[in-house]
Amino acid sequence: MGNPNFEHKKRLMPKSALLVRKYQKGIRASFIGFVIMLTLVFVLHTPSPAHNVVNNTNVENGINNVAGSADLYGSSTRNNARLSDDYLVPFTDKSQGIVQPLDDGIKVRAAMVTLARNRDLWELVKTIRHVEDRFNHRYHYDWVFLNDEPFSDEFKKVTGALISGKVKYGVIPKEHWSIPSFIDMKKYEEAKQDFADSGVPYGTSTTYRHMCRYQSGFFWQSELLDEYEYYWRVDTDITIFCDIQYDLFKFMKVNNKKYGFILSVSEYEQTIRSLWKTVKDFSKKFPKYINKNNLMGFVSDDNGETYNMCHFWSNFEIVSLDFYRSEAYRKYFEYLDNSGGFFYERWGDAPVHSIAASLLLDKSELHFFDGLGFHHPDFYSCPIEEPIRLQNKCTCDPEADSTWLDYYFCTRQFFKAAGYKMPPGIDKKK
Repeated sequence: MGNPNFEHKKRLMPKSALLVRKYQKGIRASFIGFVIMLTLVFVLHTPSPAHNVVNNTNVENGINNVAGSADLYGSSTRNNARLSDDYLVPFTDKSQGIVQPLDDGIKVRAAMVTLARNRDLWELVKTIRHVEDRFNHRYHYDWVFLNDEPFSDEFKKVTGALISGKVKYGVIPKEHWSIPSFIDMKKYEEAKQDFADSGVPYGTSTTYRHMCRYQSGFFWQSELLDEYEYYWRVDTDITIFCDIQYDLFKFMKVNNKKYGFILSVSEYEQTIRSLWKTVKDFSKKFPKYINKNNLMGFVSDDNGETYNMCHFWSNFEIVSLDFYRSEAYRKYFEYLDNSGGFFYERWGDAPVHSIAASLLLDKSELHFFDGLGFHHPDFYSCPIEEPIRLQNKCTCDPEADSTWLDYYFCTRQFFKAAGYKMPPGIDKKK
C-alpha cells in the first residue's frame, strides 16, 4: 500500500511537474553531457598563441621555413576612415595621378621581408609593432625573415606571436653570402685598407658588403618569396609614425607601380667610384634593356654623362618582385656583380636598386609615398600637410622632417624629373 501523504502531494502536483519529476534523472544527465560537449568544443577550437606558425624544415635546400596556417583573422575588415567623404589624400598623391584603393577584403600576393640576425630581436619587436599597429592588423599580410644563420627558437616564438599573417624563416644559402671565386683577394684587401685610411663608413666590413650584394641581387631569389608579387622591405630599426589608411600592396597593383619609396638621399661618392661607369658600359652593351621613357633625370643632371649621387633610400621600398625577376634586372645585376665593385669598392644596394628602377622602368612606374611617416637612423619623414598628419594620427614632429630639404636629399629631383607638381610649403625647407 502506498504512502498516503505522497499520494496526496501527487494529486496536487500539475501534470507537467509530475513529468519533470519522473524524468529528472534523464534530464540532468543530458544537461551535464551538453555542458561537457561545449567545454570540449571550446578547448579544441581555441587557437594557441602561435596560431600562425608551423615548423617545416627543408634541410636539403638549407632553408628553415616556418609557414603560417590559414589566416584566422580574415582579411575583410573595412577601414571606416577610408569610406568617409571627408577623407583627405596627400597633395603628392594627387600630383602623381594615383588612386588609393578602398578595402574590399581581397589581398594581393605580397609580404614584408626583413633581413635580420638573432641579436636584432629586441630592437626588431618594436618595428614589428609599428608595422602591425599602423598597417598590418587590418590586412594580415605575411612576413618573411632571412638570416645567414638559423633563427633561434626564441626569435621565432617572439616574432611569430606578434605578426597577424603567416610567418616564414629562411637561411641564406652560403653562395649568396660569401666572397665569389672571381674576386682577387689581394686587390680586395688593398681596397679595404684604402677605405680604412680614408675613414669610409663600413669600409673594412666584409659582412656589410655581403649584405649589400645580397639585397641587390639575391634576396628575391629565395624560394620563400616565390608565391609573392610584391614585397615591402622592413629593416630591423624603423618607425612608422602614421596610420596607413589603405592597402599599400594593392595600391601598387591598382596603379601599375613597380617601385615605391619614401626618402631619397645622396650617396657617399667614395664608395661607388666606378659604379656609374659600369652602368654606362652595361647600357651600351645591352641598350634594349633601357626604357625609352626612363627617369634618367633623377640620377643624372647631364643626360647620363655623370651620376648625381641621388638614390632612393632602400630602408623603405615597396617593389614588384617581377621587376627584380625580370631579364633586364637579372642581366643588370649580373653585369655589376662580375665587375667586382661590391667588394673592391663598397657598392650599396640603394644606388644599385635606384639606378635600375630609374633606367629599366617607365618613369610612371615609380612612386613617392606620402602620409605614412617614417624614420630610420638618421633620416626622418613626416607629412608636410597638417590635415594629413591629424587624419592619419601621426606622431612625428614636422620640424624634424628631412624629405624636402634642398641639399643632400633628392625628393625635389624626383618630382622635377618625373614632371610632378611639388606640394606648397616646401620652400620653407632649406
